[in-house]
Amino acid sequence: MAKRAMQQAEGAKETPRETSGSAFTLDEVKALVEVLEGTDVTSLAWDRSGHKLRIRRGVPAAGVAQVVHHASAPVVPLAVAPPVLTAPASPAPAQAAPKASDKPGFVITAPLVGTFYRSPSPEAQAFVDVGTVVKKGQVLCIVEAMKLMNEIEAEVSGRVAEILVQNATPVEFGQPLFRIESI
Repeated sequence: MAKRAMQQAEGAKETPRETSGSAFTLDEVKALVEVLEGTDVTSLAWDRSGHKLRIRRGVPAAGVAQVVHHASAPVVPLAVAPPVLTAPASPAPAQAAPKASDKPGFVITAPLVGTFYRSPSPEAQAFVDVGTVVKKGQVLCIVEAMKLMNEIEAEVSGRVAEILVQNATPVEFGQPLFRIESI
């Protein structure tokens, strides 16, 4: 289809058309693009006797600027903008914090995506703190998901060695929340 459009456009160039009441010719479109190159104009829309022409300059998402003719006129591609290459900023070297799974004990993970809360309400005491001895089934925290408060219970008995998430922060499915050491 693009080849046919180019052939039609070339044919239009060879046989000049009457400009009043007809579609835009390839030469006219090229002339408009050349005029726009020297300006800050990024978009131009023109209607001639029901035939519409829109030219946009800049780097579109697809990387190709196109002239769009309405009323069944062919699409004429313009020059392809060169891709903008940027080097990603190198992150500062972070010190690797020891993972909970590298330490002895059992890791309690988030069973769902939501917001982690250490207490049942902002003014209440936390369910557990580091050093608290817990029994299997005891509530450790709440994960709120879609306005539902889900109590997260200890899967094993032991001592809370680490709380791996800050209060009132989002958690992902499978994210470690607590490390419990057996006693």
